[in-house]
Amino acid sequence: MVGSDESSGEEPRQSTETTLEIAGEKPCATWNVEGGSSCAPSIRTVGEGETVVIGSGRSAGVRVFDPAVSSCHCALSVERGELNIRDLGSKNGLFVGGARVESARLGPGSSFVLGRVVMSCTQSVRQLHALHADGPSLPGVVGSSLAMRRVVGEVRRVADLKGPVLLRGETGSGKDVLARAMHALGSRRTRPFVPLNVGTLPRELADSELFGHERGAYTGAHGSRDGAFAQAHGGTLFLDEIAELSTDLQVKLLRVLEDGEVRPLGGRGRRTVDVRIVSATWAPLHQRVAEGLFRQDLYQRLAVFVIDVPPLRERRTDLPALAARLLHDIANEVGPRELSSAALAKLAGYGWPGNVRELRNVLYRAALASSGRLIGGGDIAASLDVSPAPQRASISAEQARAVVAGQGGNVSAAARQLGVARSTLRDWLER
Repeated sequence: MVGSDESSGEEPRQSTETTLEIAGEKPCATWNVEGGSSCAPSIRTVGEGETVVIGSGRSAGVRVFDPAVSSCHCALSVERGELNIRDLGSKNGLFVGGARVESARLGPGSSFVLGRVVMSCTQSVRQLHALHADGPSLPGVVGSSLAMRRVVGEVRRVADLKGPVLLRGETGSGKDVLARAMHALGSRRTRPFVPLNVGTLPRELADSELFGHERGAYTGAHGSRDGAFAQAHGGTLFLDEIAELSTDLQVKLLRVLEDGEVRPLGGRGRRTVDVRIVSATWAPLHQRVAEGLFRQDLYQRLAVFVIDVPPLRERRTDLPALAARLLHDIANEVGPRELSSAALAKLAGYGWPGNVRELRNVLYRAALASSGRLIGGGDIAASLDVSPAPQRASISAEQARAVVAGQGGNVSAAARQLGVARSTLRDWLER
């Protein structure tokens, strides 16, 4: 029933005077508000002096098809370039920055939750033509956000081509899933898909893993073995963490890409291979080229087509669908579970340094901690508390601002989330 109260397990309603301000960049006269797959339209522009009602009713400017959303749930308005949101007396509440509020000022990159839908806000300079990627989703890929539609469109365009593809994105963002989807859509889908994490290859076995070996090639080589190139003949070879490839192997890999032939370790003859290369990296490969750590000629060979995979914090509207899929995957172990609005708000207010991989772990812990079918905000908060801080020496100013926005503009909370001192975070913000 539209506007009905949610099941028990929701946090107590906070003071009606609660108002949050999320830190962001300079105000913009026009804003884009993006919703998930339960919203129609999925993106709406709000201009200066305009007010847009969001709800499940027919009169709403943005309709949300969710039984936990009231007919007229909340209203967005732009005044003097600032985007404001106000609860219109909804039964299940409006959540911003992980807390239930009556009103809030929203900044670029911030998000809010109503029912079980996450909506995010960006300045209108963001290109909208990426919406062209409507259609069936990619195999194994979950998400209909603007960022993911761009990726889906790019994957479809290159899936049938032979040229190498470089997937760039943070650890845990799903580069391996996209590589498999690309293979499944292409003409090589009936041939092998061979994944190989080159960053974890022991130096003494790297040649053998890539190119194979003959019997007696080294101590313990009691028989011949095909390497990854030979195994993937006719299909796709996915080279993960390509930035970690040693210098000597970079030379050998370049030779294979140029000649289309491999020589097994200890062998005398060469073997022709027909392989489509898809590689992935979390590191800025062009920067490693500039530092002399990665060969420029190999980079040019691998980066014929480049696809940038967005981190989870840039596709928060996909959180409900992603969480539902991940909870479904573990239902046999923990039983059926659903997220309350407060739980979803906690997820939307977090910076996700570990991306989808971290989300899976958090949901697993929260599902075990919940006392019933409904996962509450407290279950998520406790599960996030034990999530390890990101192991990185530094992050960009844009990433730092996103984490601060996810903590409602609280720099101290953002620093704790990142596991750094406030002074360090401020240095990143001031870059």
